[in-house]
Amino acid sequence: MSGLDRGGSGKVWDEGGPERLYTVSRGRADRPDRSSVELVSLIVARVEPQPGMQPEIAAVLRMCQFPLSVAEISAYLVLPVSTVSVILAGLLKDRRVEARAPVPAAVLPDPELLQAVMHGLQNL
Repeated sequence: MSGLDRGGSGKVWDEGGPERLYTVSRGRADRPDRSSVELVSLIVARVEPQPGMQPEIAAVLRMCQFPLSVAEISAYLVLPVSTVSVILAGLLKDRRVEARAPVPAAVLPDPELLQAVMHGLQNL
């Protein structure tokens, strides 16, 4: 088990333990409205991180300069989606980030057309 001994108590701080998750979420359990943020919702930062911010919040603001899904943010932070949802709820409430709906599949180009273009470019 990796971790740090806190204050010589002999207790090891488990980076994935509930104590860390409670600390990261600051004990909050508020979540965004289920309809506003989903696993595939795209999150975009509206502000830059400020000195003294909680590290996880600053990391979200840095990484979301370009749209990232909630699932990607969770993976990059190595935090459960539930904890990331709590962090995002606070950021959304403070208008530091915005949530966008994912691009619908109907709007994406036809995969066969993309493959035909790719083969055409390879043949040049």
